[in-house]
Amino acid sequence: MKKIFGGPGTACGLLLRIGQCASAAASIGVMVSAKDFSVHTAFCYLIASMALQLLWSFGLACLDVYALRSKKDLQNPILVSLFVVGDWVTAMLSLAAASSSAGVIVLYAKDLGYCDVPSRVACLRYEVAVALSFVTWVQIAVSSHVTFWILASV
Repeated sequence: MKKIFGGPGTACGLLLRIGQCASAAASIGVMVSAKDFSVHTAFCYLIASMALQLLWSFGLACLDVYALRSKKDLQNPILVSLFVVGDWVTAMLSLAAASSSAGVIVLYAKDLGYCDVPSRVACLRYEVAVALSFVTWVQIAVSSHVTFWILASV
């Protein structure tokens, strides 16, 4: 297998996983700090999806740290295929959650007038949380793309 920029067991791969963890955690933190987020199903789905993403990315970041410290090669076909499937699943869930939450925010802001002056701070937090979830999705999409090409190079 070729060593590809951002692959498992590399320093760039570790940085990518840390970025995923950080943006998922930030999305969760901002959404939880918003008033009445739990009333809206799409926002609860966003929290659940980002929590799964956080756990997946943290686990793989720990595995990357182990591989870098012990000079182990994580790029064998079985392990990389597990990474590909896990990244694809979490990427699809993250995109679905971010998109549905963005749709709810557009509905509230443009159609229902919910984001007027009294609820403006909550809507701003919703928007920031969704933006962070899209950042998380971009990072996991990069990871899944890289691991797919590593698997294809066998």
